[in-house]
Amino acid sequence: MSLSTLRSNLQLNKRILSFMLFTFVVYLTIGLPLAVLPGFVHNTLGYNSVLAGLIISVQYFSTLVSRPHAGRYADQLGPKRVVIFGLICCGMSGVFYALAFVFAHSPLASLLLLCVARVFLGVGESFGSTGTTLWGIGAVGAKHTARVISWNGVATYGAMAVGAPLGVILNHGFGLAGVAGLIVIAVVIAAVVACGKAAISVTAGKRIAFKSVVGRIWLYGLGLGFGTIGFGVIATFITLYYADKGWSGAAFTLTLFSLGFVGTRLVFGNAINRFGGLRVSLVSFVFEIAGLVMIWMGTDPITVQLGAFLTGSGFSLVFPALGVEAVKQVPPQNQGTALGLYSAFLDLGLGITGPVAGLLIAHLGTPSIYLAAAFMVVIAWLLTLRLWLQTSRKPSAS
Repeated sequence: MSLSTLRSNLQLNKRILSFMLFTFVVYLTIGLPLAVLPGFVHNTLGYNSVLAGLIISVQYFSTLVSRPHAGRYADQLGPKRVVIFGLICCGMSGVFYALAFVFAHSPLASLLLLCVARVFLGVGESFGSTGTTLWGIGAVGAKHTARVISWNGVATYGAMAVGAPLGVILNHGFGLAGVAGLIVIAVVIAAVVACGKAAISVTAGKRIAFKSVVGRIWLYGLGLGFGTIGFGVIATFITLYYADKGWSGAAFTLTLFSLGFVGTRLVFGNAINRFGGLRVSLVSFVFEIAGLVMIWMGTDPITVQLGAFLTGSGFSLVFPALGVEAVKQVPPQNQGTALGLYSAFLDLGLGITGPVAGLLIAHLGTPSIYLAAAFMVVIAWLLTLRLWLQTSRKPSAS
């Protein structure tokens, strides 16, 4: 690589990262209360652990419902306005967390305030993350879509990794109010920066119907949804898996998963531009399947840790690789809608994983969910193979 090319890549990454600040702040507001809220609901308010889990799930449902609307409004109003709105919603979640802390002496009122906070946060995630991705793509050009989506994922997982332990520290010192305060401060700073950045023009032209967008991208989204299940069973149930085996080191296994995820995006992110999103997805799914099977068969912690690393490495490029191909299926003026719909399949995959995996654990034991997840990823691989075969036939048919 020549010096001029290296310099150009550095400039491009610098420009993309200037937008990823907004994604980082959005997911920081998600990560900060993640490990704090269950304890607040269960220990402070006195509700059971099931209700504590449902409070976390409110955000996922809110994200799932609002994600397609975020993309549509980005197409119509421009991503800058959508990002600022998303940040405001994330900030409002912090305000309602603070109110829930103040009304902790009235458990029902506090719980309802937490629900409102989680709804705001779900909407904020949809609008902030989707808008940031589209803003970045618009600023650097569609040919760098894969790189923008990849960096967006790095910012997402980086913020979650920082946010969760930081939230615990703040909670020990100041309670939920300390978490809420940092959320509001971070959002205000990000919103000021966003207001100062140049907007991109809304793409003119007649937009195709929402139903037509769904018809063009749903197979790509379905592949993402099935592929996401491998991530979901590790993130949610690996600690239970270790407890059932009588092992220690579940947290380190999650760290290895994250290292595989982030490392693959940093090292191989350009592979999508070189080989195409569908080819990269096919290879990625193979690594994810192998990792999940290793966890299912794991007879010792090292095997499971290697499996988690492979799963994280395999899943890493799935979202940007299939996402690049999904947005190609619609005209530029509908790309926000397509990206929002496509991302909703990830939310749906994560939302379904919890209860279905719970049923499997109750009847077949914890290891069974990793074998089941591997089968789901096989389905994702087959769907992607079908799309690749369809795409490869098109030039010869023309």
